[in-house]
Amino acid sequence: MERLLLKLAEHFQLTPEKSRLLIVGLGATGFSAARFLHQTPIRFAVIDSRPHPPLIDDLREELPDTPVFVGGFNQAAFEVATHILASPGAGLHEAAIRKAEANGAVIIGDIDLFMCATERPVIALTGTYGKGMTSAILAEMAAAVGLRPALGGHFAAPALDLLRQEADVSILRLTNMQLERTRLLNARAAAVLNVSPDHVGGPELAALKRRIFQGDGVMVLNADDPAVIAMRTPERRHFSFSVKQEADFYLRRGGGPDCLMFRRQTLLRVDETRLEGLPHIANALAALALAHAMGWDLAAVCGALRNFKGLPHSMQKVAEVDGVLWVNDAKSTSAQACIAALENYDRKVILIAGAAAEVEPPDLAVAVKARTKALILFGEKAGGLAAAVGGALPVIEVSNVRAAVRQALRLAAPGDVVLLAPACRDNDRRTGYAETGNKFIESVLECAPC
Repeated sequence: MERLLLKLAEHFQLTPEKSRLLIVGLGATGFSAARFLHQTPIRFAVIDSRPHPPLIDDLREELPDTPVFVGGFNQAAFEVATHILASPGAGLHEAAIRKAEANGAVIIGDIDLFMCATERPVIALTGTYGKGMTSAILAEMAAAVGLRPALGGHFAAPALDLLRQEADVSILRLTNMQLERTRLLNARAAAVLNVSPDHVGGPELAALKRRIFQGDGVMVLNADDPAVIAMRTPERRHFSFSVKQEADFYLRRGGGPDCLMFRRQTLLRVDETRLEGLPHIANALAALALAHAMGWDLAAVCGALRNFKGLPHSMQKVAEVDGVLWVNDAKSTSAQACIAALENYDRKVILIAGAAAEVEPPDLAVAVKARTKALILFGEKAGGLAAAVGGALPVIEVSNVRAAVRQALRLAAPGDVVLLAPACRDNDRRTGYAETGNKFIESVLECAPC
């Protein structure tokens, strides 16, 4: 505790005697911060603009003495706050936060608290897509070399909750918002998987992603993404990975089986793994590079990669029936992820996407026209993709995933791939992709039984 308090005082002037910290947002991250601070003498309160935040009942049961303000942003709470911990869902542009900062409040993030509290080595990774798969592979690799991994961050346990686990290494997958509000991140090894823009573009997005390389750890960079490889700092130790060219870790194609390579050393054949598609091969290469940066035995981590079963709804092979491959990539809920999924196949693709899919970026319409024989759109909220590709290929609109599978079954011929890649979010629900993927799997197994 004494070490933690010294660090908080040193870096943020956050002390029990003079400070009052306000946690903005009572989601999983905000609750984890409250639980963490409750173990310290730091005075804090929680505020949320929603009348009944998701975890309000848990907070009141577990931490009944914590001051909580809900149903709006109580200005008095912000006025007395010397420090503000903004959860990832709380935008720093909020007027109340900006005003408090202008009046001298210090903005911190949960990752800063985590870095002050942890003594374990940290591996950090970010990217528009691929964080889940890469971190899952890394966790398997850590176990293979005898380490207990703790996996947290985006779509995983909040970082501060990892402190409650018995572990030897922490693996953090971080979003732009988390990176935006951290100053103390110093990962032993860190990677940027890609910076393909979905909502924020160009240099702004790259600058946010680059913040993962704070400190002096090993940099792992995607050599196939110009914005990423440009982040390389010559004086820092670094490794590159690529599925298109030679790099430190790369995919060798031609002249025999496709292989994962470390420079001139063959690590393993792709067909020894269950990896489906170039994006997942890239994720595996990034994980290998991070593992090597950590000093883990390459033979052991390659063994873990051979045994890795993949993640549900992420380039998941559902069935191959009568020469038709059915692939569930329901996690591709953005245009860029859908494009990456399409780029895996030289075979003809029947793409099943969400009706709300938009032509942002315009590359999505280009990729669909170039790589698909038919487009099947499901759902009710119409986007602009149908109009953008209309006339270039058949476009069929249906009400649900089951109907989409039936249409695909009618259109598919031996050698085709039927790919579910929604290219949009399902009403912005975090679990929407899983529901969509499960319906796809059920429909395929029912309509095209093996």
